[in-house]
Amino acid sequence: MRSGSLTKEQIDFYNEEGYVVLPRLLTDEDMAPAIEAMNRKVSMIAEELKRANLITDTLEHRPFKYRLAELFAGLSSDEFLKYGRSWRDRLPGYFHLMSNPKILDAVESLIGGEIFANPVYNTRPKIPKVAAGAVPWHQDKSYWPDANSNPVITVWIPLVDATETNGCLHIKPGTHRKRLLKWHHETESGTGYTALTKRQLGNSPTVALPVPAGSAILFNDRCLHMSTPNYSDEVRWSVDLRYQPTDQDPMTSHGVGFLARSYKHPERVATLEDWLAGRPEHEPVIQGRR
Repeated sequence: MRSGSLTKEQIDFYNEEGYVVLPRLLTDEDMAPAIEAMNRKVSMIAEELKRANLITDTLEHRPFKYRLAELFAGLSSDEFLKYGRSWRDRLPGYFHLMSNPKILDAVESLIGGEIFANPVYNTRPKIPKVAAGAVPWHQDKSYWPDANSNPVITVWIPLVDATETNGCLHIKPGTHRKRLLKWHHETESGTGYTALTKRQLGNSPTVALPVPAGSAILFNDRCLHMSTPNYSDEVRWSVDLRYQPTDQDPMTSHGVGFLARSYKHPERVATLEDWLAGRPEHEPVIQGRR
């Protein structure tokens, strides 16, 4: 029997449509560690741009949702893409977010209480006028086609309000029942995202999902989704985290995930120290040594 925080109606909706929206799941306090990690990365990038004489001002006093966009306002997409279309830094703030009980409680409702945090997590800074901002229609599973993992649940969380102007998520309800479709790598923008053809998409309806900061959209890794370009003057900051049952493929070819919750073996749940050291489970100290 599964527990967790979702209602029966929410679980039924997820099972039928392939996704569920949890408005304002996280508070500003919950998001603060991850935002601090993002700010650290932005400061590092700003210093590099200044050393390369690409900017003269690191804009350190500008608000979180504007700073990165303003740093690259006079630069090209290629300059931005040197830092990657998404970031997967191993900074403490991301571990605290991935371990947040509110997120794990929601995931537990769908897969049970033995939860593994998948190594494929991303911070996505969608900035205006940059090709990496638009993500084509795809299934997340296209990024791990050979992995014996099902279900993998994506938890998509915006750190600022996600709107139809700055590029919110769009989803095709009910498409989680599809097999993994034959995909190709997008070539026009230089990002290499996996993508599907218009013919594969068919005429199935699309739902836009604008949500306030701290909301969570949970969806199955076969559910078709995309996001549109950012036409605002701010950064649409978001994270996509992934969770799966502990008895499935940990996808070590993509990195090292970690045991996020376990009722069977709570002593094995990874700590921040374990995660920073690249250990998937907690290793207790014995006589001063590991």
